Amino acid sequence: MHEAPRGGRLRADDPGPDVSRPGSRAATPTLRRVRRVLRSRAAASWYLGGGVALLWLIGPTQDVIAQSGSAASAAIGVTFVIVFALAFLLSTPIGWVLRDRGRIAVCVVLFALSFDLYPWLGWGIAAFWTYVGVTFGMCVFPWRWTWPPILGLGLLALVTNGMSEGWDENVLWVPAIIVSISLMMASFARTTAAMNELRQTQKQLEALAVERERGRVARDIHDILGHSLTVVTVKAELAGRLVDVDPERAKAEIAEVESLARGALADVRATVAGVRTVNVSGELAAARAALAAAGIDAELPSSTDAVPPARRELAGWVVREGVTNVVRHSGAARCRITLGRHEVEVADDGVGPTAASEGASGLAGLRERVEAAGGRLSVGRSDLGGFSLRVTL
Repeated sequence: MHEAPRGGRLRADDPGPDVSRPGSRAATPTLRRVRRVLRSRAAASWYLGGGVALLWLIGPTQDVIAQSGSAASAAIGVTFVIVFALAFLLSTPIGWVLRDRGRIAVCVVLFALSFDLYPWLGWGIAAFWTYVGVTFGMCVFPWRWTWPPILGLGLLALVTNGMSEGWDENVLWVPAIIVSISLMMASFARTTAAMNELRQTQKQLEALAVERERGRVARDIHDILGHSLTVVTVKAELAGRLVDVDPERAKAEIAEVESLARGALADVRATVAGVRTVNVSGELAAARAALAAAGIDAELPSSTDAVPPARRELAGWVVREGVTNVVRHSGAARCRITLGRHEVEVADDGVGPTAASEGASGLAGLRERVEAAGGRLSVGRSDLGGFSLRVTL
């Protein structure tokens, strides 16, 4: 159900509460929510349909006037009819914000109001029970709760009419109308409630999709910038050391820094647009440059043919994150990348697993990515003596 806007005002584009099963709304009914539902567009639609149905009360109202002994009695009787009609119109929208007991109470109150007209109509008040049955049907109780009270109203109308009017074929009309219309409205209400629940589920799925997309963009940007800025930092430091002893080499490193920065910017834009792809071949080339800039010997595979095409993007993310951690945290002199059909490993001979390396947010994002693809990520000490990042595909 839509929550009320701040200040209790109903926005013009807010559909408001609608037909639902009891208990499907978590919020506790409040006076503000009741006022809000009575002003909602769904309630307005109900008022229109229910108002048309109230035209059937013209006949009983004429009977009330005819049975009145005075103008005062007629005015009181007509007032009771109007009160019943208003209660019928309001009972269903109010029921939308109530739970089981509240909805049952609404129906009981409406049934009790019909007896206000007994002094004028006697058991002719059975004509009002159709509205009680419709209200009960609109409460969307389980079917095992719905049909017995409606059939009970029809049976009660049959018995009272038979006793008061006599047992002939006309005694069946009112009970038949009560049962048929009430069950028809119960079916309509259940269909409407199911549609509303589907709409709510669709909105929840849309919100979940948006949240997942935000997570994807955040994870991709972190991985892209984390890797690129690490390499930029290493190359900038190298250029700073070379600027006096080897100006030409320093210029070359600065040019690569500029190229990396532009590439990272392009990757970020592509990621936000949702069109960026990663491949293991490109990441191996980037890894070679990053490790060389950091002064780390690289042992890289000569080809990526061992990795199935469907898994090369994921393998690229593993290589990217693994090399970034080696450059940032390992203090290693040697890094080895192994590619297989079902496994990718990035290992080094550095300080081994540390709180900084194991708790890196990039690894958390990579784990999510791997598990979403049905793989498994593990970290630990490598056979080189340092840190190992292994992903089983």
